[in-house]
Amino acid sequence: MSVISNTTVLSNFCEIGALDMLRQLYRELFVTTEVLQEIRDGLDEGYTFYLEVARLLDPVAPAGWLRLTSLAYDEEVELFAKMPNRLHQGEAACLAIAQNRRWVLLTDDRSARRYALTHDIHLSGTLGCLALGVQRQLWTLQEGNDRLFKMIEAGFFSPLSDLAELVT
Repeated sequence: MSVISNTTVLSNFCEIGALDMLRQLYRELFVTTEVLQEIRDGLDEGYTFYLEVARLLDPVAPAGWLRLTSLAYDEEVELFAKMPNRLHQGEAACLAIAQNRRWVLLTDDRSARRYALTHDIHLSGTLGCLALGVQRQLWTLQEGNDRLFKMIEAGFFSPLSDLAELVT
C-alpha cells in the first residue's frame, strides 16, 4: 500500500536529521505539490532542515525516494474542494488522494486526523512511524525513544514520552 505524508510528519523527522527513518519504513513516500509548496515556504522562512526533502525528491533527484504527486482524478479534485476550511492545502490534498486511492496518510494534524478517522482513511503519524520501526526491528526501542526525545526537545508535542506504551 502506498503512503502519503503531509508536512507535519516530514517536519518532525527532518528537524532532527532522521528523514531516512521514513525511507527505512516505506521505501518510497509520496508528497503532494501542496506539501512541496509548504516546504518551500518553510525554506523561505529559514527552516533549512527542509533542504533534505528537496534533495531527495524525485523527479528532481533521480535516485530520490520521495515521490511528488498531485490531485490527478476528478474525484480527488471534488474531495479537495469539499474539505473543511480549517485544513491547510497540504492536508486537504493528502486527504483527498489518500481517500480516493486508498493510501495510508501520515499526519499529526488534529483536524486532518479527525477527518481521516471519519472517512475510513488509513492513518498514522510521527509516533506511529517510530513505533512501527521498533516493531519491525529497524531500530531498537531505545533508538526510537532517543529520536522521540529529540523531537520533543525541538517542539513536537507528544502525549507520551516512551514508545514502549505503543509497542508492547
